[in-house]
Amino acid sequence: MEREEALELESGEGRPLLPLSATSRQTENELRGPHHRSSVSKAPAIILGFEYLDSVAFNGVGANLIVYLHTVLHGNNAANAANVATWSGTCFLTPLFGAIVADTYWGNYKTIMISLVVYLLGMITITSSAFSASSTLLFCGLYLVAIGSGGVKAALLPFGAEQFDDENPSDREKKGAFFGWFYLSITLGALTSMTFIVWIQENISWGLGYSIATFCMAAALAAFVMGTPHYRRRLPSGSPLQSILQVIFASYKKRSAEIPRDISLLYEVNKDSSDVGEQRLAHTNGFRFLDKAATISALDLKDGSPQYSWSLCTVTQVEELKMFLRLIPIWANSIIYAAVFAQMFTTFIQQGSAMNTKIGSFSIPPASLCSFEIISVMSWVFVYNNIIAPAAKRYFGNGMGLSQLQRMGIGRFLLILAMLTASYNESKRLESFKAGKSLSIAWQLPQFFVLASSEVFNNITQLEFFFAQAPDRMKSICTAMVLFSMSLGNYLNSFIITFIAIVTSGEGRPGWISNDLNKGHLDYYFLVLALLSTLNFLVYIAFAKNYTLKKAISES
Repeated sequence: MEREEALELESGEGRPLLPLSATSRQTENELRGPHHRSSVSKAPAIILGFEYLDSVAFNGVGANLIVYLHTVLHGNNAANAANVATWSGTCFLTPLFGAIVADTYWGNYKTIMISLVVYLLGMITITSSAFSASSTLLFCGLYLVAIGSGGVKAALLPFGAEQFDDENPSDREKKGAFFGWFYLSITLGALTSMTFIVWIQENISWGLGYSIATFCMAAALAAFVMGTPHYRRRLPSGSPLQSILQVIFASYKKRSAEIPRDISLLYEVNKDSSDVGEQRLAHTNGFRFLDKAATISALDLKDGSPQYSWSLCTVTQVEELKMFLRLIPIWANSIIYAAVFAQMFTTFIQQGSAMNTKIGSFSIPPASLCSFEIISVMSWVFVYNNIIAPAAKRYFGNGMGLSQLQRMGIGRFLLILAMLTASYNESKRLESFKAGKSLSIAWQLPQFFVLASSEVFNNITQLEFFFAQAPDRMKSICTAMVLFSMSLGNYLNSFIITFIAIVTSGEGRPGWISNDLNKGHLDYYFLVLALLSTLNFLVYIAFAKNYTLKKAISES
């Protein structure tokens, strides 16, 4: 006998902050490569090593790019910040297309391989530009990297998850740990770049620094190719957008139909005839118009099956679209957050360049403070998992502590504090300059530390939240949406910088973001961002309070 119980899912509550795995729905005939592997497969280790080298290479270009544009190509501050923001935005936009291509046409392995060739070509072009100081070569290389890295970002993490056999209890446990190690590989790669490679670029040679990054990319490609015999490869399963379009088409076609009051009369397949492993979803009351797609008419069924999938959809299909629509307000709100967070890679570095970079006998490149932020992120993850999460469980008495929505709200609030801290530090820097002194770059450490806490509570949790709340067949798309919000945030940051630079300059005024920051008012700019973040935080609270969590059907 079947028992159905609607369960509200916000998976990951009370668990470590690092992204966790989802249940795989792969079948034996969907996979190529070794099917019966030992628990000591080399594939996950190869992929983790690859991601570390990829992170070193990517951040070896991006971490210090704004300094290169200023010191070598002699661009002005506003244009440099806008160029970096635009390129960074493109790097987070391309994974969206990469996810669609991987799921629909090429599969993850082929997507990674083709993307790596483009990626390496871009790295070689950037390195060549450093020896000739050619801006044309540089930007050609940058956007080749944006295209290539987009395919890798979209496909590598799900490809890594494919290497584990969900029928094996040991593999299931290791798969959860893999996601944590994957994030750690990204973090350690970025830390390597922001210390070692950035120092070489500024103290020895830009060409040498970029050459090391390119070598890491070439080594990553070689290691990935050599690991081919060890990989399991899933074949592409078709466009994940088809189900969305079917629901929209069917609900419009039946726009005059009357939705039954008894929701059990809406069309749904039983567990025996549904796809293997497909999760069925309980009906929810929002977006009632879409329920028309699951309303049964006399012409819809033949022998109990729909005659035309574009005229009758299951309740699960309808609910998948509803879930996708509910994510959009949270996603849109995250764009503002991403725009403000992007200051770490633009105006924070410019601010540091105008400070005294000597700490004792050491000269600290401004971009290297991003490495302090990364170390702070790792520290905050440890503090959350071992102190904050257990305390929250005891305080709330709910066994899960802070919800994902609550954690993202805390992250958004902490971003306000980070901008206020940056504004205060900039005002102190200007005061010191007027007094004939130079403020130490160490004053920037608190703003990076607070920003790291915001990243832990928001950025990591946001990826986990979108993955958990996404429909099963839209996991890749919804995960790519998180990167897409970062892309749009970088574009928005570019617009904000350009707009404020134009509005606050002219008629003899240097503007807030002046080429000479000692004549500008970057402190006012950070205050504007704090105000924008406050408004964004209040809007987020309204969205979070009214969010309907994913409801799955438990069958036993």
